[in-house]
Amino acid sequence: MFEILKREPLNSTVTRIVVSAPLIAKKAEPGQFVILRSGAESERLPLTIADYDRAAGTITLIFQVVGGGTMELNALSPGDRLTDLVGPLGRATETEGLKKVCVVGGGVGCAIALPVARKLHEQGAVVHSIVGFRNKDLVILEDEFRGISDELKMMTDDGSYGEKGLVTNALEAMINAGNQYDEVIAIGPLIMMKFVSLTTKKYGVKTVVSMNPIMIDGTGMCGGCRLTVGGETKFACVDGPDFDGHLVDFDEALRRGEMYREFEQRERETACRLYPREAE
Repeated sequence: MFEILKREPLNSTVTRIVVSAPLIAKKAEPGQFVILRSGAESERLPLTIADYDRAAGTITLIFQVVGGGTMELNALSPGDRLTDLVGPLGRATETEGLKKVCVVGGGVGCAIALPVARKLHEQGAVVHSIVGFRNKDLVILEDEFRGISDELKMMTDDGSYGEKGLVTNALEAMINAGNQYDEVIAIGPLIMMKFVSLTTKKYGVKTVVSMNPIMIDGTGMCGGCRLTVGGETKFACVDGPDFDGHLVDFDEALRRGEMYREFEQRERETACRLYPREAE
């Protein structure tokens, strides 16, 4: 079970794999995630399901190589098998009844935004997509977004591809152009989602964000993924990962994320010695 069928580098730090997982593929919906272990001694990695094929019994996962666990996963090849794969977990993104939506993706978060935008498109909604990257070399999934978007804005921080600027610049321009969105869905780095939410709050546009804090068990038992939303404690793995962006305490989430940076760097340095696979 859980054989890796395909592996494809999307850029120097992001990889796409297709995994055989018939039971998960049968029930998966956009916005849900899995938790996996590459090997028996590996850490548990939560990864959002980027795509699924119910007929083929496969799911697609897209991940950024940032630490020891993702380096281990990136070292696997087609034919290798994952030790564990559990899912689908979390609540699916709510798309019913939406007629016009702006989907905003940042960096590898575009892999999570894509299946949501695709489902909205399949349901007949007007989909405007804004995707942002630091530079041209990091762009991923452009063709896929073009295929399901009524309008697509490609943004890069340095202007090396598409338009120069932040996703919030494009979003505010589209709102000021008269677009009336039922909802804005933002998925990407915490700081990006924070400022998207601040932007839309000025215009009274409902905004949903996908939160991705540290997770251990995916059932709410460990409490590692806790967030403050509207003054209440929520757990991203069971109450989310989608939340009202206007109610999320992003500053708290950013502080908690920084707590693990030193540990992640140490694990990455260890994994570099064990899994020296070159970027493809």
